[in-house]
Amino acid sequence: MIRFDRISKRYPPDITALADISVEIAAGELVTITGHSGAGKSTLLRLIPAIERPTGGSLLVNGQNVGGLRRSALPYLRRNIGLVFQNQKLLFDRSALDNVLLPLEITGFPLKEARRRAEAALDKVGLLKRARALPIALSGGEQQRLAIARAVAHRPALLLADEPTAYLDAETARDVAAIFLEFHHVGVTVLAATYDASLFPGARQLRLDHGRLQGQA
Repeated sequence: MIRFDRISKRYPPDITALADISVEIAAGELVTITGHSGAGKSTLLRLIPAIERPTGGSLLVNGQNVGGLRRSALPYLRRNIGLVFQNQKLLFDRSALDNVLLPLEITGFPLKEARRRAEAALDKVGLLKRARALPIALSGGEQQRLAIARAVAHRPALLLADEPTAYLDAETARDVAAIFLEFHHVGVTVLAATYDASLFPGARQLRLDHGRLQGQA
């Protein structure tokens, strides 16, 4: 499903974020990416939906060479990818339901189908009863659940999460991680950058150190 072949990523003037990364991730896998702050975890994830482009090497996602895609092709790449990043970018003047519903409408889902999917996603993460609440009225854990609902409402085959349990207390972190495990159990490929791989039992672990892949477990 995903193949990194000698991938590198550099930023001006001379900052190496990733160097010589080669790894394959099969469809349906659960994979965690660990490493110190600045190790390259977020950069690695952001390459997959082409938010960032590699400086060198080849990255294939479902057979597509991501580095060579035109901007017009990016929506087709991302239609099967769900993104949960640290900056949730929730719409704080809109209800929880609208936060999930609006992206579906923008991507062309008919209103009735979009609403059905949005409500199903909120139900999946345990927020259906808070559908009318504004994000500001939600706890940190609930806001993260809302971000997950928004990411999975279009039913992606691949779910990317960048430190999805950061800044949460231990119990809430376990609850949020459990949501990702549930999606993995129904066949979704899950990649999570995390400081605590123990939250994702059974995952294959990739460890980065200063932009280099140091090991797999």
